[in-house]
Amino acid sequence: MNRITDYLTGIRRISKLHESMLKEYVCQEYGMTLTEATVISFLYNNPGRDTAADIVELRMMQKGNVSQAVETLVQKSLVRRQQDAGDRRKIHLSLTEESEPIVRTVEEVNRRFQATVFDGITQGEMQIFSAINLRIMQNAQCALERKE
Repeated sequence: MNRITDYLTGIRRISKLHESMLKEYVCQEYGMTLTEATVISFLYNNPGRDTAADIVELRMMQKGNVSQAVETLVQKSLVRRQQDAGDRRKIHLSLTEESEPIVRTVEEVNRRFQATVFDGITQGEMQIFSAINLRIMQNAQCALERKE
């Protein structure tokens, strides 16, 4: 394989691992779809990024799938909607107290995921990885913005 294939395969494997852990620990435990679990995980892990549009953009998910998951989560009283005071078209999402047990499980999934993915990597290597990863993401974002 070439470097591009290796890199893209690695990204997909990491993503699949996280999805499989959400399925195993959150979806099965709480009877949720992967999309619903992803929405809860996203809202918990990304304070300030709290709209369906944020989830669609940052998690690269289908708008319809996110909307359907949000609706189900609202019906289950796990997520609350609130209209933006300055822009009535914008709807903010927040987790409710009823979502607390799920959030604790998401925290545990995050801990296990990080321990698995970064097993055997030193603190110094983590700092280097974080800096390089940030630069790669910035480069990709700039390239995408130039194309738009």
